[in-house]
Amino acid sequence: MSIDSLIRSARETVSGLPGGFWWLWLSTLVNRTGAFVLTFLSLYLTVELGHSAWFAGVVVALHGLGGVAGSALGGFLTDRWGRRPTMVSMHLAAATCALLLAFVTAPWGIAAIVLLMGVAMQGVRPSINATIADMVPAHDVRRAYALNYWALNLGFAVAAIGGGAAIVLGYRTLFLVDAAATALCALIVFLRLPETRPEAAVDQTTGKALAEPEVGVLTVLRDAPFRTLVLLNLFVCVVFTAPWIGLPLTMAGEGLGTSAYGAVIAVNGVVIVAFQLLVNKVTDKRSPALLLSVSSLLFAIGTGATALAGSSVAFAATVVVWTIGEMVHVPTNAAATARLAPEHARGRYQGVMGMSWAVAGTVAPLLAGWIVDGPGPDVLWIACAVIGVAAAVGYQTRLRSVLADAEEDALVAAPAAAPVATGTPGVETAADTGTGTTVAASAAPPADTVSAS
Repeated sequence: MSIDSLIRSARETVSGLPGGFWWLWLSTLVNRTGAFVLTFLSLYLTVELGHSAWFAGVVVALHGLGGVAGSALGGFLTDRWGRRPTMVSMHLAAATCALLLAFVTAPWGIAAIVLLMGVAMQGVRPSINATIADMVPAHDVRRAYALNYWALNLGFAVAAIGGGAAIVLGYRTLFLVDAAATALCALIVFLRLPETRPEAAVDQTTGKALAEPEVGVLTVLRDAPFRTLVLLNLFVCVVFTAPWIGLPLTMAGEGLGTSAYGAVIAVNGVVIVAFQLLVNKVTDKRSPALLLSVSSLLFAIGTGATALAGSSVAFAATVVVWTIGEMVHVPTNAAATARLAPEHARGRYQGVMGMSWAVAGTVAPLLAGWIVDGPGPDVLWIACAVIGVAAAVGYQTRLRSVLADAEEDALVAAPAAAPVATGTPGVETAADTGTGTTVAASAAPPADTVSAS
């Protein structure tokens, strides 16, 4: 593929989306660029404060536990309170937690702050995903989720590099920068992002707003197709999370050092930043069930092949395989969630889906560590391969027709929906031109970076 064709594909991938989406994209990029806390938290607790590795593991697990509660809370607030106030409040809460971490050193205080940070960081995700579903035309929803995921990973890459260089200034400085970036993210949302929560339906006879049906976590889980989607996503998330714990332990068992692992796992971010736009182009308009099945198989092949790897190059090759699966799965799953969710309950559906990411992020590390220490790493990777294949079969046998129907229904209903927000330089929208359709961007937006999705 020539450079010109790559540039043309990139322009097609980023063009035609509402201006409001790019403000949301920018806020995501800013937020993740300053996301130092989780990257360096374990080192801060063990090296700087002298706590045990066990305590560091407990604290990180508390962050995941907070994310489970945050997903449900964020979904509820997104639908009841609104997308914009939920995003602003959760970002400010996360910024406050990062600020407190710069000064609190008591073990119980750190544990409590990290738990609340997990609630806030995961609590914002349902509102982000619901906003994208609200404002982006139905045929572009998957592409928009992929671009937002690209922003997440680009920001994370910058944070990892910048944090590593800036650590000479001290861990507390990193936490202060994290707090400032998250607060700036909240400011961008407050000043530039419109509220997109759909208005309540109106009784045509009386002209009064109709009461929305009560929707809670249990109500959402009674939706059988969506419950299946959540369960299968949980399986995939467990497979996706396992390498982050099992891979360094496996490589250490092969006699490879920490620097080798750092180089291998960096491949994940490099591949996403470099090729997400190309993957978007290749997967555009494909069947969602097919994409979810293919991504599950890529996870299965990539993690399963880890049992056969013995060198840094071989381990890096396995990371490339499951990273491609990640790039396909994350936006497709988010779009499928948006398709299955009723308009008035988008936040709560996204919140329940986010819980599957948070649960996997809490449980998978514990299971991976236990399996590596017990039966051995080969058993872990074989189990991941089996789970990935099972998920692929589940998507094809249980959700193929459901997701196809939901996709078709969304595209048929699209002309009546798709509110357009304006306001990003270089992006011209229908509201700017007075036409009834969204006009392609005249220039690409600033480039490129859940989970618990």
